[in-house]
Amino acid sequence: MSFKKDEDTDELGALMNLDHSTVLQEARVFNETPIRPRHSRLLLAKIIFLLYRGDSMSTTEATNLFFSITKLFQCKDMSLRQMVYLTIKELSTISEDVIMVTSSLMKDMQPNSEITYRANAIRALCKIVDPSMLPGIERFLKSAIVEKSPSIASAALVSSLHMFKDAKDVIRRWGNEVNEALNGKSLSQGPSFFGGSSAQNQVVSNSKIVQYHALGLMYAIRQHDRMAVLKLVQSFSGQNKSSSWMGGSSPTLRSDMAHVLLVRYAVRVMENDPSLLPQLYTLLEEWMGHRSDMVCIEAARAMCQLKDVTAKQLTPAVNVLQQALSATQKPTMRFAAIRTLNALARTHPEAVQPCNVDMEGLITDSNRSIATFAITTLLKTGNEASVDRLMKQMQGFMAEISDEFKIIVAEAVRSLCRKFPGKHSVFLGFLSGVLRDEGGFDFKRAAIEAITDLAKNVPECKEAALAHLCEFIEDCEFTKLSVRVLYFLGEEGPLTARPTVYIRHIYNRVVLENAVVRAAAVSALAKFGVSPVADPSLQRSVRVLLKRCLDDRDDEVRDRAAWALRMADGEQSLRDKYVRDDSTFALAVLERKLVEYCADPAAAAKGGFSFESIPRISRAQEEESRVRARMENMDAVLTGTTLSAPSASGRAAGKSESAEPGTPGLGSGAAASGFMDSFEQQAQYASKLNAIPELAAFGDQPLVSSAKPVELTESETEYVVRCVKHVYESHVVFQFDITNTIPEQVLEQVEVAMEPEEDIEGVLQPVLVVPIAELKCDQPGTAYVAFEHIDPETFPAVSFGCTLKFVVKECDPATGEPEEDDDGFEDEYSLEATDISAGDFMQATYIPDSHALWESLGADGEAIETFALASFDSIEDCVAKVCELLGMCPLEGALKPKSKAAHQAVFTGRWLGRTRAIARTRMTYQKGAGVTMELAVRSEDRNVSELVVSAVA
Repeated sequence: MSFKKDEDTDELGALMNLDHSTVLQEARVFNETPIRPRHSRLLLAKIIFLLYRGDSMSTTEATNLFFSITKLFQCKDMSLRQMVYLTIKELSTISEDVIMVTSSLMKDMQPNSEITYRANAIRALCKIVDPSMLPGIERFLKSAIVEKSPSIASAALVSSLHMFKDAKDVIRRWGNEVNEALNGKSLSQGPSFFGGSSAQNQVVSNSKIVQYHALGLMYAIRQHDRMAVLKLVQSFSGQNKSSSWMGGSSPTLRSDMAHVLLVRYAVRVMENDPSLLPQLYTLLEEWMGHRSDMVCIEAARAMCQLKDVTAKQLTPAVNVLQQALSATQKPTMRFAAIRTLNALARTHPEAVQPCNVDMEGLITDSNRSIATFAITTLLKTGNEASVDRLMKQMQGFMAEISDEFKIIVAEAVRSLCRKFPGKHSVFLGFLSGVLRDEGGFDFKRAAIEAITDLAKNVPECKEAALAHLCEFIEDCEFTKLSVRVLYFLGEEGPLTARPTVYIRHIYNRVVLENAVVRAAAVSALAKFGVSPVADPSLQRSVRVLLKRCLDDRDDEVRDRAAWALRMADGEQSLRDKYVRDDSTFALAVLERKLVEYCADPAAAAKGGFSFESIPRISRAQEEESRVRARMENMDAVLTGTTLSAPSASGRAAGKSESAEPGTPGLGSGAAASGFMDSFEQQAQYASKLNAIPELAAFGDQPLVSSAKPVELTESETEYVVRCVKHVYESHVVFQFDITNTIPEQVLEQVEVAMEPEEDIEGVLQPVLVVPIAELKCDQPGTAYVAFEHIDPETFPAVSFGCTLKFVVKECDPATGEPEEDDDGFEDEYSLEATDISAGDFMQATYIPDSHALWESLGADGEAIETFALASFDSIEDCVAKVCELLGMCPLEGALKPKSKAAHQAVFTGRWLGRTRAIARTRMTYQKGAGVTMELAVRSEDRNVSELVVSAVA
């Protein structure tokens, strides 16, 4: 067998056309004597290529192949041996009895073997060894970690890091050896396990890469001991030995990559402790002057990503990044600097403005990624006078960048449209131009969303924007985008001065497009026909067009046309409900309810599927959710990670420690970033509660659940506790998510004792306590306390004093297991008080057409109260607090006051998930006097209105 080139086939083509069965038959060559190294090496390359290509291999085939390959250990050819190691590692996951090759690998790790053999043998051995067998080779790996050969030491360190997930308890005992490798000191005065005298082992390793790998493993070992990590950071951060908070000599980091890791670990361990923040700022400023460019950039990036950082503290970081922008010979430096500035411009655009001149010079950079970041950053930090120049420069390189970066540009232009509405003609011209260019679906969608956003927020350009969209759908290759544009034309077209212009373009789609687009066009025509501002002649014309659609060949189009004609001839209230209503169902809840209904055989006997329990949200809320998800994806493109990147490595390493967080969703990155949908969270709460039989008896799911947990302790305390409240038909359940942060303790029989601070006799009665059987360090658990709501007519506002009670047992921090002869002792821990108020009984639900609801409820169910809220310094803070107290859904614009002096807000919700309620607030602010607010609430039950008002009182 050999790779032979001919006129039509090269080596890559030969690999791409490999046949699975043919390669396995050729593997019989491994059994030949003598072994042919080159022949065997090429065959091993074919096997690895098949595995990388994704070809499946049965366990029997893989096992036979594995043991055939082990016979190649008889050959001393170094290149062949390296391929054998690589193939063994790939086959180890699908073969059986791979442990049989251990003796061959151990032989290659002997001191008389080649260094290349020894390092690769360690990697292969650690790949196939079972965690239960690790103690048997522990002594061997510990000695390898401090071996003077950098390749052997690095192989042992990296392999240990890979095994750490499955063998934490064993590897944590190697701290001394890892520390010796990290500091570059001799571990012992005796002979090395690998051979050699003590004189030859006075210096373990002076390789920089060894220190980098050792620091990573040391952090993995100590990551859950905050003080140990802090000590590690402080011991290596002594660049200024005269620092007031550190004294004496300190070891130094020779590896620049290790220094970058140190910066990230420092941010992770110190950013959430207010007492350590000044020290962190000092350290980061010192690191910004490091001799290595990558350390300077990492320190500046970490400073820019700190929470609540001020403009003054950002100045040194911005100066470092500004200097990096002028590194003409280092494109990686320019890219790292401009990417960091781009992320910073989203939160602190004023801090980035001093770099505008330098960034304008990068617009013509030969690296299109750098140029894209430069232009999008300038769009965020520039002023109105520079808009024309920037937009003209952007048109020059749009054709040279990928769709991924085109989307970023479109989103930047979209945000700039809101910032400088006076430049709408420039923005609209640019966006309409890019719509005519070649591009993928995502890019065209981003451009369309920018145009529709501009049309909504700048009335002066609405008709021009609609005209560009009409031109786009005349030759649009994407069905979804045509449907999106038609929907927008149906929403905005009837409100323009000349709606007939858009009707012509819409009806063209009925004639020329596929069934999906034709159906969307019929729905858009229907909105023109039922518009309250449409004149009778226009309505007659629309009816004529809709009647023509009744003969369409697609049943969906015919049905929509018949429905539209029925609505056009119906009453105005019918039109408002079925045509102009902009609300939609919360899809996450709707999907879960439908799945539960289909899975329950008795559901049909109980009655048909009911939509009453499905919450509704506005189109604006749905669009906001999509925008947040889109911005999250764009952040990943801009920064390569999330904004909390310095601590990402720590989270990744510790992910497996707490695989089941107590509060649903709060342990995920999505929730930590604020992107988790609240209705999905409610569904997770219900699923977790139903898993406990005692709580499942209260009902299928809570009527109301808290929107967010209430912290009952500080995040740095020994025990972290937060509370979530769930309201059932006749019960109230308090969910306590508890985390033990002390490695030397295991808690048992953990529960929360609740004592009411007011008399609740005859209203609430404690009925159930669900404790946590065992709570280990950093493994969150959940305890419950349930009260029965005895009087359904009374809704108490009461505070509860909370005490955490548990049995403490000492344990080994390495294993987390309590000592066998330790009976433990009872202990208590005081928590912050929690309360229940009227807002906890309100389900935040969007109710469409709030004006009609307000009028229909009438003054009979109204309660009005005026409040003097002198403690608030702004209307924005006041309206956010009122929304939290009421527990209701803010309608569009409620939480974003346009004026600092006066504001009106509307909130809707359902009391206990049933009774509709709407609240209107009028606020005025005067400096020194605070906020004066009038709160008016109407509902289907006057008592509910009074209870909602009492939530603020």
